[in-house]
Amino acid sequence: MTYDTYVFDLDGTLLDTLDDLTDAVNYALTLTGKKTRTKDEVRSFIGNGIAKLIERALGSKERDETFDVTFKAFKEFYNQNSKNKTKPYDGIEELLERLNKAGKTCAIVSNKADGAVQILHRHFFPKTIKIAVGENEEMGIKRKPCPDSLFAVIKRLNADPKKTVYIGDSEVDIQTAKNASLPCISVAWGFKSETFLRENGAEKIVTCPLEILDI
Repeated sequence: MTYDTYVFDLDGTLLDTLDDLTDAVNYALTLTGKKTRTKDEVRSFIGNGIAKLIERALGSKERDETFDVTFKAFKEFYNQNSKNKTKPYDGIEELLERLNKAGKTCAIVSNKADGAVQILHRHFFPKTIKIAVGENEEMGIKRKPCPDSLFAVIKRLNADPKKTVYIGDSEVDIQTAKNASLPCISVAWGFKSETFLRENGAEKIVTCPLEILDI
């Protein structure tokens, strides 16, 4: 294992959150009288934060009163129901345990709202992942693919950037690592296909979590 610090994306990388996200999106859409979405549609909407998720689900770039009501309903429902069907991908817990046993530090950087990130971090990875950071642009930290949140985590951990790797499942994660001048490992079990990842610049792709130990 070449690296000392492993920073992970959350949705589609550590956790399969798609069912709970779909339920929350459709709850909010139904509340505002809009057409519900399939899991595959929601999958394609994920990656750029929850505001963009709701914007895409509504099919409109206008952030009007309907957007505001839908966005608020989604957040409230999801914060209460984010653990109903969500679970770690097979092999993730073993990967984290082995990294910890080897003296490595693990962290999360996500475009999911910070409050939801903290709930999931505490529930699923309280002992194996040291810190987690979600979207919090109100505090001046721009969401991925801007590298701000990644830099913030590296600083909080007092980590060496030269010994840090970023791991994610999307083109946003590839670009985030590039913007931070960090190596990136892309995972093929998440929300994007291996073909899509390669077309979007992925250089290292793993098909199961324990393969990360060999890079």
